[in-house]
Amino acid sequence: MAAPEVIGGEIRIGHALTDIPWTRGLTWVLQVMPVFFFVGGFSNALGLRSARAKGVPYSQWLRDRLRRLIVPVLPVLALWAPGAWLAVTSGVDTELVRVGSQAALVPVWFLATYVVIVAMAPLTLAMWERFGLGAFFMFAAAAAAVDIAYIGYEVDPVRWLNYAFVWNAVHILGYAWADGRIQGLVQRAGIAVAGFASLMALIIIGPYPVSMVGFAGETITNSNPPKVTLVALAVFQFGLAMLLESPARRWLDKVRTWTGVVAVNGSIMTIYLWHLTAMVAVVGVLLLFGGPGLGFEVGTTSWWLTRPVWLAFMTLMLIPFLVAFGRFERPRTDLRPAPPVWKPVLATVAVCAGLG
Repeated sequence: MAAPEVIGGEIRIGHALTDIPWTRGLTWVLQVMPVFFFVGGFSNALGLRSARAKGVPYSQWLRDRLRRLIVPVLPVLALWAPGAWLAVTSGVDTELVRVGSQAALVPVWFLATYVVIVAMAPLTLAMWERFGLGAFFMFAAAAAAVDIAYIGYEVDPVRWLNYAFVWNAVHILGYAWADGRIQGLVQRAGIAVAGFASLMALIIIGPYPVSMVGFAGETITNSNPPKVTLVALAVFQFGLAMLLESPARRWLDKVRTWTGVVAVNGSIMTIYLWHLTAMVAVVGVLLLFGGPGLGFEVGTTSWWLTRPVWLAFMTLMLIPFLVAFGRFERPRTDLRPAPPVWKPVLATVAVCAGLG
């Protein structure tokens, strides 16, 4: 949602959600982190059960998952750590470097949360197998309780617990998908309606803002740390995804479509990690040439008409990153014996501390 513009010869990194208030409702669709987590739940349920059937211990499974998630991050950090320093020492405005690096590294920061959820997957999958949707409601209720304590009674430290409560609740929706528990048009539509209605009620009756993405100036943000509103959003998006599952499968039956999906899926982590770096690179290149295309005021007709061009340039700029760093998404298989459990668990803690 970053909206760079040049005003009076100075670069300003604005935010569409701040400058164009009506776009905040669009985040109910554009905030895709819930999709990321319930798709992850689907994948992790299948992976854990496959490992269990093959006798693969938890420590080996977690080690392999960490390698798959963390190895692609290393080039991002290796580029930005010296790159930001070189930019500042070369005379680039410090504030511009700060904003650009923070924007580019948002995906890395969010990955730290996902690593925790993955490490907890055996526990949450066991809860799902024991309690079914009750496991989802346990985490959702815990998230609501945290919000009440934090927002209602100003118990500040507890708010960080919602990184675990909210995203584990969303992750468990993926288990329901993997087990085929959500069947039939009526049930799937009912889930979407329930999620939408819950979200509307929380915003209208409660203290929550409309935007599902945080931005400067908000007293309460739905996303940092996450609030129970993101659980409601996830239910809404999950219901929509289930409604679209059958049409999507028919569409994917086409060879060309499936080939394209496989190609994108094989690079999805690289796209996720580098797309904001590509955006920063586009801004940098445009500034070198005097900032063409950055002079339109955010929200004007000219600004909107240039968004397709902007996205096209971002896509083109992303291609070199895909070519250069896509291979890190496919690390070599680790053939070493399963490590003691404490090693990958300690690695998880270290990764979260480093990325967070």
